[in-house]
Amino acid sequence: MRPVCTFTDFFVIATGRNPRQTAAIWDEVHGKLKREHGLVPRGVDGERQGTWILADYLDVVLHVFTPEARAFYRLEELWGDVPEVALDVAASA
Repeated sequence: MRPVCTFTDFFVIATGRNPRQTAAIWDEVHGKLKREHGLVPRGVDGERQGTWILADYLDVVLHVFTPEARAFYRLEELWGDVPEVALDVAASA
């Protein structure tokens, strides 16, 4: 993100099938980052609704969407001029 954005280095974008699954993804990421690296987000929004959970870790901003919210907000298109870094599924395990 740095070439075109001053507030973060990376966006991590994930999708859960429904609000319950987005909450589970967020809980797992938050728990692991806190336990294993002592990291807590500067701010979190959207936990209650669960359609778009946004967590600001300063250098990394995590977005966890439902499919409908991801299609509506289309962050990949909005920030299309930023290079993508694809991760293997195995890398997230």
